[in-house]
Amino acid sequence: QVQLVESGGGLVQPGGSLRLSCAASGTIFRINAMGWYRQAPGKQRELVARITSGGSTNYADSVKGRFTISRDNAKNTVYLQMNSLKPEDTAVYYCNADLNVSERGRYAYWGQGTQVTVSS
Repeated sequence: QVQLVESGGGLVQPGGSLRLSCAASGTIFRINAMGWYRQAPGKQRELVARITSGGSTNYADSVKGRFTISRDNAKNTVYLQMNSLKPEDTAVYYCNADLNVSERGRYAYWGQGTQVTVSS
């Protein structure tokens, strides 16, 4: 059993910053990649940022230069530093982990989601 626990969402004014955290726990053999997705009301879930075990990253064009993803391998934790937030960043943010629970058992797991609201 694997759990992803997210924290750090909330209400922030435009131009402000937030830092999201997601910790993976349970039967983990190897984490291949972790990432953040978001879903705004009436829209599809979209990739925000992703980081592999080797440290390679990719970002949605809409957040490049404003958001930074990082990870602490020892803690099985991924972070998303969000700066210069805009109202259009308002969404529920979901943590995702691509991991192995055994040598051959590779699965994707999702967190419960954390609300980020950017409003004055």
